[in-house]
Amino acid sequence: MAKQKTAIVPTREDNYPEWYQQVVRAADLAENSDVRGCMVIKPWGYALWENMQAVLDAEFKKTGHKNAYFPLFIPKSFLEKEAEHVEGFAKECAVVTHHRLEDDGKGGLKPAGELEEPLVVRPTSETIIGAAFARWVESYRDLPLLINQWANVVRWELRTRLFLRTAEFLWQEGHTAHATADEAKEETALIHDVYADFAEDVMAMPVIKGEKTAGERFPGAVQTFTIESMMQDRKALQAGTSHFLGQNFAKAQDITYLGDAGKLEHCWTTSWGVSTRLVGGLIMTHADDDGLVVPPRLAPAHVVILPITFKADDPDAVLAYCKQLAEDLRGQTFAGRPIEAELDTRDMRGGDKTWQWVKKGVPIRLEVGQRDMAEDSVFMARRDLSPKEKQGVKRELFIANVAGTLQAIQDGLFEKAKAHRAEHTRVVNAKDKFYKFFTAKNAEQPEIHGGFALAHWNGDEKIADQVQKDLGVTVRCIPLDGELERCGFGDAAGEGKCIFTGEPSKTRVVWAKSY
Repeated sequence: MAKQKTAIVPTREDNYPEWYQQVVRAADLAENSDVRGCMVIKPWGYALWENMQAVLDAEFKKTGHKNAYFPLFIPKSFLEKEAEHVEGFAKECAVVTHHRLEDDGKGGLKPAGELEEPLVVRPTSETIIGAAFARWVESYRDLPLLINQWANVVRWELRTRLFLRTAEFLWQEGHTAHATADEAKEETALIHDVYADFAEDVMAMPVIKGEKTAGERFPGAVQTFTIESMMQDRKALQAGTSHFLGQNFAKAQDITYLGDAGKLEHCWTTSWGVSTRLVGGLIMTHADDDGLVVPPRLAPAHVVILPITFKADDPDAVLAYCKQLAEDLRGQTFAGRPIEAELDTRDMRGGDKTWQWVKKGVPIRLEVGQRDMAEDSVFMARRDLSPKEKQGVKRELFIANVAGTLQAIQDGLFEKAKAHRAEHTRVVNAKDKFYKFFTAKNAEQPEIHGGFALAHWNGDEKIADQVQKDLGVTVRCIPLDGELERCGFGDAAGEGKCIFTGEPSKTRVVWAKSY
């Protein structure tokens, strides 16, 4: 049987990495820049990021956090104050050593004006923000200090992929200081929950909440908490992290406060962040072989209206009808924001125009021609269904129900992603079956192998290192109490024995290949 024609070539099945690149290109999200490893985020892609920003920023502010901005350049000596931190980022740092260029006498330019101290281009901001906190905090009355910044960072990656891993990317990073360890831990957990709720409720991307192992922990942190999501190729994506830093950074940078007993104490700090990697996660969770599929809560446009004026007796009347329809839709709301209705009046073939919007992933497409206008109706297509599935709907009925339709699309995408995760998650109780799961096709379902393995482990990092060396598989997280039950894997919960050593294990951990 011949394969169904698709808008994206190759398909996910044929070549998943190339499919991903082609979805980004077809949806006009981003492109590689003239600087190796960096990207230009185009308007449709940036609109997705802006919508993510808007939701998260509101959540941060609800919980008392304030936005600020800190320098892009960090003195090298700042990073050197925290040994684990500098070791973790040293290989990714871009370093500025001169402050100007001058004529080299050969028709070119050469660096000049060597700096007294090299400056690192921000890979993360714990140290530069910590220096500010040391100035800002004097007594317990200044705490808690709850700061967030939206910024760009540079990590000199050698192997890059648009949105998922680039030398420069956009993110938010939160940094807080507290009087007690318990308060800092509560902050870490609070943001962990904010990230998980955002991923599931807004991105329609199911996640497993858990703690990172010591080997996967953020450099310098005492504990790192993560949300892990399964992509359509069954690999895991770390979608957000929240770190309890203890007093490590506070002691390195002398962030102290005078307690109510008159004693000088070191603060307890946290940091946390998500980045434009979430756009990549959205693509790999929902896109299909026809292009991007955007969850309505993040859609730059909820509805696109396509006037069909070819052969119309009065094209201007059709356009006027569509303009009024757009205005009426913009008077409706969905998930707390006005409906975004796009009216596409470009002079181009209707089929080409339709496929462009399919590839951009707009949740609802409306075609309106002379006959539809005469019947006071629209021809509707939903992006979560086949492009060929369309239905006529009375105009007023469509407007009245548009929010409900968008919510149905949002819910359907989430349930589909959850079903995919459930289908490719296995409870594994033996080492040989574990290795087969990641190297051989499943006997019961020959087309399926790999995904999430839920297996007991004794916590020995040497075993984890060997598994990574053998299979390219890592412990993605140690699920929080009750998390396996919440995610529908309650049968896997409870104590057991490590599948590698037979030693006691308190809980199963999530193993997977990852991005």
